[in-house]
This record gives sequence, structure tokens and C-alpha cells, in this order.
Amino acid sequence: MSISETARPASRNQFAERPLIWLGAITAGVVVTNLFAPQILLGLIGRSMSMPAWQAGLISTLTLLGYALGLLLLVPLVDLVENRLVILRTLGCAILAALATALAPTPALLLLATFILGACCVAIQMMVPLVASMVAPDRRGQAIGEVMGGLMIGILLSRPAASLIADLWSWRAYYVVSAALMALLAGALARYLPTLRPSARASYADLLLSFPRLLREEPVLRVRAWTASLVMASFTAFWSAVALRLPDAPFELDAKGIAAFALIGVAGAAATPIAGRWGDKGRARPMFFAAHLLIIGSLALCAWASVLESQITGLLVLSLGTILLDVGITTDQTLGRRAINLLRPEARGRMNGLFVALFFIGGGIGAAAASLAWSYGGWTMVCAVAASFGVLGLLTDLATRTGTS
Repeated sequence: MSISETARPASRNQFAERPLIWLGAITAGVVVTNLFAPQILLGLIGRSMSMPAWQAGLISTLTLLGYALGLLLLVPLVDLVENRLVILRTLGCAILAALATALAPTPALLLLATFILGACCVAIQMMVPLVASMVAPDRRGQAIGEVMGGLMIGILLSRPAASLIADLWSWRAYYVVSAALMALLAGALARYLPTLRPSARASYADLLLSFPRLLREEPVLRVRAWTASLVMASFTAFWSAVALRLPDAPFELDAKGIAAFALIGVAGAAATPIAGRWGDKGRARPMFFAAHLLIIGSLALCAWASVLESQITGLLVLSLGTILLDVGITTDQTLGRRAINLLRPEARGRMNGLFVALFFIGGGIGAAAASLAWSYGGWTMVCAVAASFGVLGLLTDLATRTGTS
């Protein structure tokens, strides 16, 4: 029996709500590792397959490009096709693509497999509107926050986990492990995932052509995607450059120490359900202010940490700044997702796809900005540039109340 947004048995919703949220969080955390793990595996893959540096770099690029295209071409299917079916099929393709990557005999087949894997990782973004649809509006923010907490943990753990697996076995073993974990998830989702039939009756082409209209007609989508893009730019600017700064004084961390430092950011994921809960209570506007102020203040701490003389003090201050930065970023993105998932039920898939695609662009801009800032002014300049994105978010808060109810 299908469960719709407007008519679903309350008792079944209450029974399935908690397992569904946990499944969504675990799915997001496991699947998203495939997008960021290649960044740490490039050297190993390139050497083992005798790939030149430029070709090895394409592994990460094509994975992320596949994901970006999947957001625009595959995620809208949840507005057209029964959600459980499309999620399971997309995840099934991700499993096959991960295995193909692990077994790829040539660089060309490897690059094709990673591109397909990246595209199929959008199963994460198909889960978000399904979870949002199955949860009552007054608890939707908290539910989305918990799913996003799983996503953030997966992003932050992806590099150290991939490095550990590659050190113990090989880079191919990482993709085998990933495929096995996704297969376990697919089994759980096949058993417990509820069905949700979309109300849209348009064709697939009409859905794709509706993207510009949605942006034009939904100011909440525009504003919240804008601030999410800004904070994602801060996130990628910081994490793109911090590994370059940590080996030097006062931090003086080796490769293992840098990998351990990356785990600190996981603490920021704890803020996501809290932010969602406060949004459900009507406090989204002050929370947006707090998030963007946190981003600015945390980056000031990170810049200050680099001029301290004591290694321990410097690491403590940098760690505090990192945690606060991730809290600010996850707060903005959780509240932004909550806002857009309170809009049109028939267009949730497309709006989630647009939202993520736009902040994905912000992430790319942040990484490019960090590279330029590092070249011209080092770590202090990187922190200043990353903080400037937070300032733009704060100015947006002052200029509009859109999406804060």
C-alpha cells in the first residue's frame, strides 16, 4: 500500500518514523564516502595503474561531476517514479559501479566506473525528500537534521577511512568494502523503506524544464540555496587548505596526525538535529544569525591558532575553531533543507536536487578561492576568504526573512 504526503496512517507513520530516519542517516553517511575518498586515494591509484598525474586527478573530478549531473538528471525522478523503487535501483547501480571500480583493468574503464558511481551516489538526495515526506511538519527539521548529521559524519570520515583501508589492504579493497556496505544497506532499505508515490503527472522532460521556473517562483529556495552555497564555500576553503598548514609550526603534525585531526570535525555533526529541532520551534531566523556569526568567529580562532607558539595551545584553539565552523555550516544547511522541504510536496525531489547542486557550486568556488588565497597570503588569507563567505551569509540574514519561519 502506498503512503502519500496528504493521507497516510498515523500509527504506521509513528511506528516507521524513527527507523526510517536512522536508515536515512546511515545511508547518507555510507554512500557519501564514495565522493570524497578518491581524493586521498589518487596517488595510490595512479601509481598502481601507471596513470600520469593529470589522468589520476580526473578520478576525483569525474566522481564529483557524475554526482553533479545525477543531482539534475536522476534526483527529479523521485517526483515522477515511486520513491522506494528509484532509490533501490539507484543504490543497486552504485554497488555495481563500486565493484567495477575495484576490478577495473584499465584507466579508461576506471574513470567510467567512478563517473557512474558518482552519479549513483545521488541516492542520498533521494532519501531526504522521502524522509521529509514521512515525518510530520512539526518534526521535519529535526528529522532532516539527523539525516544530515549522518551525511556530515560520512564526509569527514571518508578520507581517514579510505586511507586506513588502503594501508591495510589496497585502494581496490576500499571500493569492495564500500560495495559490501551499500549492499547491506540495500537489503535493509528493501525491507523497511515505505513506498511513496509522487503526485506529479508531468513527463520527465517537463520536470527537467521546470528547474528555472522553481527558482523563479520560490524565493525560499533561492535564498536558502544562496546561503548554503556560501557556507559550503567556507567549508571547502578551510578543509582544502588546512592539510597544507598542519605540518608546519606550531602544529607540526605528520600524515597520521592530519588524518586524526579530520575526525575533530565529526563533533560538528551533533549540531544538526539540534538545529532542526530549533527550526521546528520557529527559531530559524536567530539560528541563521548564530550560524553565520559562528563561521566568522571560528575562522578568526583558526587564524589566531597559527600564530601561537605552543603546539598544544595552537592545536586546542584550532580544534575549537574547527568544531565551531562545522557547527555553523551544518546549522545553516540543516535549516535550509528544512525550509525547502516545507514547500511544494510534488516538487521536493527537484528542489532538493537544485539546492544541493547550487551549494555544490559554492563548494567548488570555495576550493578555488582557497587555492588562490594560499598562494597570495597563506593560511591567514585562507581564513579571511572563508570568513568573508560567512559575512555574506550574515548580510543576507539582515536583508531578508525568507525561509526563516
